[in-house]
Amino acid sequence: MATSKSPSVPTVKLLIDGQFIESTSGDWQDVINPATQEVLARVPMATPAELDAAVASAKAAFQSWRHTAIGTRTRIFLKYQQLIRENMDELAAILTAEQGKTLADAQGDVFRGLEVVEHASATGNLQMGEMANNVAAGVDTYTLLQPLGVCAGITPFNFPAMIPLWMFPMAIATGNTFVLKPSEQDPMVTMRLVELAMEAGVPPGVLNVVHGGRDVVNGICDHEDIKAVSFVGSTAVGTHVYQRATQAGKRAQCMMGAKNHSVVLPDAHREQTLNALAGSAFGAAGQRCMALPVVVLVGEADQWLDDLVAKAKTLTVNAGHEPDTDVGPLISRAALNRVTGLIETGVQEGARLLLDGRNPSVPGYPEGNFIGPTIFSQVTPEMSVYREELFGPVLCVLRVDTLEEAIALVNRNPNGNGTAIFTRSGAAARHFQEHIDVGQVGINVPIPVPVPLFSFTGSRGSKLGDLGPFGKQVITFYTQTKTVTARWFDEDPAAGAVNTTITLK
Repeated sequence: MATSKSPSVPTVKLLIDGQFIESTSGDWQDVINPATQEVLARVPMATPAELDAAVASAKAAFQSWRHTAIGTRTRIFLKYQQLIRENMDELAAILTAEQGKTLADAQGDVFRGLEVVEHASATGNLQMGEMANNVAAGVDTYTLLQPLGVCAGITPFNFPAMIPLWMFPMAIATGNTFVLKPSEQDPMVTMRLVELAMEAGVPPGVLNVVHGGRDVVNGICDHEDIKAVSFVGSTAVGTHVYQRATQAGKRAQCMMGAKNHSVVLPDAHREQTLNALAGSAFGAAGQRCMALPVVVLVGEADQWLDDLVAKAKTLTVNAGHEPDTDVGPLISRAALNRVTGLIETGVQEGARLLLDGRNPSVPGYPEGNFIGPTIFSQVTPEMSVYREELFGPVLCVLRVDTLEEAIALVNRNPNGNGTAIFTRSGAAARHFQEHIDVGQVGINVPIPVPVPLFSFTGSRGSKLGDLGPFGKQVITFYTQTKTVTARWFDEDPAAGAVNTTITLK
């Protein structure tokens, strides 16, 4: 909902050329606490001139930043990770207020981003090129991994700390400059992280921030001085960003929607598996692209269904900052209405509603965007609740007779972000990992997002672009390989050549 600026509510600032400034935009949006509907701040939809200024600042800063010593860049990120650790509680509290996550989930959001900041401190080791000596007589060939220039990132509402920290630290550490567009729904924790980055020593212009919606996204994709765009979010917007950015001649990586499946074999550890399913399906109110909203019970594992429902009923729905909360609110009224509508559609299409989480009673928070854990059984792949990414605490249960049927079911789904198998059989797990066509596989691990030593490797309909957002792959994304072939000749003073002897004074 667009609003005008009000003097009684704090405003979210832009960051341009090292200065936090007030936008001149006439178009503003409320940042709303999803548990209370309190307006926390107002965020501007940046003007085209403000985006141009941010990019111009980044372009100017690139000329010196690209030549900054690796050790200097490293020390900035060593300082930055320490500042994040020192301010962890504050960051989590801001995130919970504007996004709705429990404090534990909010701390996890920040921590997973912190891991990438730590990894950025070691970028020098990853940005080394290769060399071959004497590829021909007296000829050496070597490669340089050089920064691209101005890069940009567009981040989603569901991880307002982690995803920005996936993006700008790695881009900046490799010698690029960066323009960040956070989610307009919850930009406050992102801006606090940006403030800490400036405190850590990121020079003016190296990191810039603009806010906005579709117009700003399009401006980023079209801007001639931006060389690469990284995006995380919905499939519809991600597809648009990828097509528009690549048509404008940019590199692009887009991590998009998902429909992740958990496959449960009868020999799995019962209690640990039930806990994993409940946490991955209902944690963060299901608002994770790596959630497991589908469970495929194989053979006799279908006898676990009653236990799964019982486990879900033990979870507490409440505001994220309240103690012992398991499931917080959805991000917005629009999200609430969408998920409740899809639940009703599931009922109409013939799925059996075993646990209905709509309209839970949450004392003290009557206006919150709450949905409790919801479980459907007798779901088929043709139903809307299976086909669409629900992005809410809704779990769909399907049953098959064999592991082969489960693998075929997962592989038929157009998305390939993540999947998990729960079993005590090494042979079954290895067969699954070999034959499943999904980019990230968990074996008794419900949310298999890798640590930053590796890269995020979603596949198929969940990803556009060849390279992932962290790990070794992102070094390739943010750098241009330059190959140098060199040959040097010994000079002959007797032939009149210049004496190349160097005297050190």
